[in-house]
Amino acid sequence: MEGKARVYLVRTEDRREGVRRCLKHIGAPDYTGKRVFIKPNFNTADATPGSTHNDTLEELILGVQAGRPLSVTVGDRSGPADTAQVLRQKGVDALCKKLGVGLVNFEALRSEDWVTVNRPGLHWPGGFQIPRVVAEADAVAATCCLKTHGFGGVFSMSLKLAVGLTPKDFHKLHGSKDMRKMIAEINLGYTPDFVLMDGVDVFTDGGPMDGKHARGNVMLIGRDRIALDAVGLAVLKLLGSNSAIMDTPIFRQEQIVRAVELGLGVSGPGQIDIVADDPTNGALAEKLQAILAREAAQMK
Repeated sequence: MEGKARVYLVRTEDRREGVRRCLKHIGAPDYTGKRVFIKPNFNTADATPGSTHNDTLEELILGVQAGRPLSVTVGDRSGPADTAQVLRQKGVDALCKKLGVGLVNFEALRSEDWVTVNRPGLHWPGGFQIPRVVAEADAVAATCCLKTHGFGGVFSMSLKLAVGLTPKDFHKLHGSKDMRKMIAEINLGYTPDFVLMDGVDVFTDGGPMDGKHARGNVMLIGRDRIALDAVGLAVLKLLGSNSAIMDTPIFRQEQIVRAVELGLGVSGPGQIDIVADDPTNGALAEKLQAILAREAAQMK
């Protein structure tokens, strides 16, 4: 890959300010005349990082709307919780109505509202499905949380966010020994314009709905999902996490190994540049960059 993938870092306790600063990092999007889809994390209605914070979602919607899109649609599929109930509990339906954006409950889609993604070598028998509204969007913006995953995923960040794009069939994914590879493979179904990672609150163990809580006070944004998850894992290593995180090199995590094989982004820690917007943030960026540098040296 030419050059380095940039992951932009903002240190903040204020999510609204953090989203605005993150979007400023990557430049004002121009979505003139485009249909934009926004993918949050509404696996459950649990407090962030169990799910996307409404402040984060609202500021992201406003930022996307500033790009003058033809339309904006938010959508997700919860699980095991009922999606309609999760959206009501979080007040997402009211929020979308207030901001004048569409809201799609993937769990309520008809069979013709899905498209199949398949290619040789996938660990999904017969491929997997994603919603047509996502596949046919002109642009996709995504926002994930920063947390560990206690049910086989190991971590849940930008790559794992894609699971909510598939129909609710837990046995197919969670019952497979290839679960983490399958998580990475879903990302073949869409390419987000950017992903915003909310790490103001973090799970360092447990997850995805509840777990050992820590304050990360950081928000990250980037266009490369592997690079973004690698920096998120560096944050967990800096905070102190469980053995599955601390004892495994970032680019030996199975989600990331498979994502690299699929060409979804960077292939090593040395290809990532963490960019901060002020000297205070720069100190944290240097610590995270040092973690990546150590791992790059270990891989040689």
